[in-house]
Amino acid sequence: MIADIPNSMKAWRVHDWGAPESMRLEDAPVPAPGPGQVLIQTAACGLNFYDTLEIEGKYQVKPARPFSPGGEVAGTVVAAGSGESRLRPGMRVLSIPFVGGLAEYTLAPANATFPIPDSLANGEAAALPVVYQTSYFSLYDRGQLQPGETLLVHAGASGVGMAGIQLGKARGASVIATASSEAKLEFCRRLGADHVFNYSTPEWVEEVKRVTNGRGADVILDPAGGDAFDLSTKCIAPLGRLLVVGFASGRIPTIAANRILLKNISIVGVLWGNHIAAHPEYAERTHAKLMDLYEAGKIKPLITRTYELNQVVDAFRDMTSRRLIGKAVIRLN
Repeated sequence: MIADIPNSMKAWRVHDWGAPESMRLEDAPVPAPGPGQVLIQTAACGLNFYDTLEIEGKYQVKPARPFSPGGEVAGTVVAAGSGESRLRPGMRVLSIPFVGGLAEYTLAPANATFPIPDSLANGEAAALPVVYQTSYFSLYDRGQLQPGETLLVHAGASGVGMAGIQLGKARGASVIATASSEAKLEFCRRLGADHVFNYSTPEWVEEVKRVTNGRGADVILDPAGGDAFDLSTKCIAPLGRLLVVGFASGRIPTIAANRILLKNISIVGVLWGNHIAAHPEYAERTHAKLMDLYEAGKIKPLITRTYELNQVVDAFRDMTSRRLIGKAVIRLN
């Protein structure tokens, strides 16, 4: 039984570009779904680094203001637009709306909204779609990771890193993870990483060579950029694939073409959001595969912090200062 939908809701909204502190928690109208859309009563919203870029107006896509940030949610469908028969009111779902999730009700594209099993809790569901879809696309499609290969995951205690470690192990790879503190390295061990190294100092390059008998890593998943990217070219295997996922370090690196030539390596761009925009069916196919892996016990989001709706600014502060490990979610209902 679905409760009556109210006219207004609590929502964090961005009126002017700025830091997360500039957002307002206010009353906003509950949107009505149009064709190809569903309205979700939001139970939980996952946080991602790109949310802060959207709030600051620095993301490649700039939503019309005012808007609510929050790109991945879990909850219950309460209404569907005309022509939508796949998703019905009362159905538990996760969704990738890209914006709108930090509100009591989220308007989401139907083709980016998927049913979830009873075994998947709302918090885990909200922590799953963006980072696991991104890492799946990175490793399985763009990186062509094969069983028996060595995978190096930078920022292993981040959301993408967490998903990368688990998906690497699920593929049958040997996984090396890097992180910046002992607590984060221990988190990587819990995820199943075979070797962990602190990448705050450059010694990790020689350690990667040591545990691979001098060969290096076949695939490197890099959401950090900066020094991690630069040094990765020194410990990548011949014919290796270096996956450029993001620049969380704040510096966009460059590479001399002769480094690519000498080892026959590939520098591979990974922009999952653009890919699913051009190929909407990809997200649905990947969701089904991720649910299979979840049910088989191969993947499981590890949520280290849960915040209430009135703590969103604190959550963003913790994320941007790199105090968070794994994923954090906002609980709404």
